Amino acid sequence: MKKFLPLSVLSLIIISLLASELFAIPSFARKYSMSCKTCHSPFPRLKPYGEEFAGDGFVLKDQSAPRYFIDTGDDQLSLIRDLPIAMRLEGYVAHSVKEKKSDFSSPFIFKILSGGSLTKDVAYYLYYILENGEAGKLEDAWFMLNNLFGSELDLTIGQFQVSDPLFKRELRLTRDDYLIYKVKPGNSRVNLTYDRGVMLSYTLPTNTDVMVQVVNGNGIGEGNNDIFDNDKYKNFFGRISQEVHESFRLGGFGYIGKEEDVNLNNFWMAGFDFTFSLEKFEVNAQYLERNDDNPSFNLVKNDVRTRGGFIELILMPDGDDSKWYAVSLFNWIESDFNALNTKKLTLNIGYLLRRNIRFVGEYSFDFKDKTSQSTIGFVTAF
Repeated sequence: MKKFLPLSVLSLIIISLLASELFAIPSFARKYSMSCKTCHSPFPRLKPYGEEFAGDGFVLKDQSAPRYFIDTGDDQLSLIRDLPIAMRLEGYVAHSVKEKKSDFSSPFIFKILSGGSLTKDVAYYLYYILENGEAGKLEDAWFMLNNLFGSELDLTIGQFQVSDPLFKRELRLTRDDYLIYKVKPGNSRVNLTYDRGVMLSYTLPTNTDVMVQVVNGNGIGEGNNDIFDNDKYKNFFGRISQEVHESFRLGGFGYIGKEEDVNLNNFWMAGFDFTFSLEKFEVNAQYLERNDDNPSFNLVKNDVRTRGGFIELILMPDGDDSKWYAVSLFNWIESDFNALNTKKLTLNIGYLLRRNIRFVGEYSFDFKDKTSQSTIGFVTAF
């Protein structure tokens, strides 16, 4: 640890000097000439106003952007004047007790993002990502029709995360992930991260959100002869979420499907979640159970049960005006596949140099392996 501290301090100074030049405002904020604070606190975490903005196809109901489209003289053509582009960059210095070494992980994530309104009630969103030193790939890439038939019905088609209606992994403040969403027992290809499909969402007058997805069920890998689904089955995901109080939301979901690889695996997932949010703190919790009857695709079936979830606490001492924030995240997974079993606590403290530049320090302890990791770094969007 004595060798790690000077390295961490030196790295933080270098990161500060590099990040100090990155004061540009991301594309949505540029469009409306407003602060990132309007929708995020701290970024990339969304406030309710930001959730509404995204759900309305990246359009503010109470503010216009008159020069967003070019006036071509053709009222049947919607042409964006300047293609909205934003970038996100993350870098870290980490020390692992298990590996007994420190590591420069920068850039750990680099994203090129684009999204916005194409015309009234039509929007798109996509990003290209280089992560963990791997070759780049397109992850989110979807097209949305908003307020179909003049109702609260929205249709999204493309690539998205199945778990987005639960808690959005891309908006978390910790480097550590919501691990239960990534679980794949045995040789299964199904989890709650990225997939291809369609999503229908509807909001009832009672502030009840209802959502249905139909997805391929095999992630977003390469296609084969122009076919992306590698079996004949489609999987179905449904969710209901109710605002019980302005500070409390409760939801439940179910996911059912089949996947084939030599033999068949039938699976289901079900769970519940809640969010309790006040000005200075927020609690998010997720629990789910999963059952696969043949995740190894053997000739003789063998049921595999997996359960788990997470609980997350976010503290912001000055509410939206906080320069400092703190996050604790506890991940828990129990499975008949012992390799999936997890108990991990993560503590994260962050400081906002600017609304779109934050420094982070994170410590995680794995109760299964009895090991820990310390990380410092930066996250910026511009």
